[in-house]
Amino acid sequence: MAYREPVIKIQHINHYFGQGELKKQILFDINLEIHAGEIVIMMGPSGSGKTTLLTLIGGLRSLQEGSLNVLGQELYGATLEQLVQVRSQIGYIFQTHNLLEFLTAWENVQTSLELHKDIPVEELRPRAEAMLKAVGLEQRANYYPDNLSGGQKQKVAIARALVSHPKLVLADEPTAALDSKSGRDVVELMQHLAQEQGCPILVVTHDNRILDIADRIVRMEDGRLLVDSTVPTS
Repeated sequence: MAYREPVIKIQHINHYFGQGELKKQILFDINLEIHAGEIVIMMGPSGSGKTTLLTLIGGLRSLQEGSLNVLGQELYGATLEQLVQVRSQIGYIFQTHNLLEFLTAWENVQTSLELHKDIPVEELRPRAEAMLKAVGLEQRANYYPDNLSGGQKQKVAIARALVSHPKLVLADEPTAALDSKSGRDVVELMQHLAQEQGCPILVVTHDNRILDIADRIVRMEDGRLLVDSTVPTS
């Protein structure tokens, strides 16, 4: 598979938690490139640094050492305005769904669209409801999070991440709360987005059931990125 310039280019990232005598290195000399349309799965034991790296790529945590270029923007030394611009182009899926409890399912999904001022107001709700239908929740569009199961909440969160056709998707355990069929439906939707929109997707997961969607699998261990492998085609 041939790729153009990488959408994500990571060079020599080191990261630390704490200060003074409590300072501890979490990431060690991380180097990685991810290209348009590529699905990369990151695996590794808990505490290996996967989520820390994901939040750095998403501009949710400040870069301390090294270079990180995301969607053409260097994040080291980036201004708040530059970080906000990068974040607006990324779809985030977290382990916890982070839904707004006072909004219905379609309203939660619509919040992602409202960040894009070029989308006409009259299109917001139809787009949100269409994405809920795509994840199998059209019958729950008017439900509040309190009336949804854990798996349904996660599907709403995934719909919210994908509805604006982001240029990059970062997913932290997106299928953790889903049964086998629901998980498969969701990853196939993500796979379709990658193929149709050329949107790269980086997935942190322990779910061996979804490894077949990956173009590459990379592994983190003790804060170090091990040699990545290409997934053989069947």
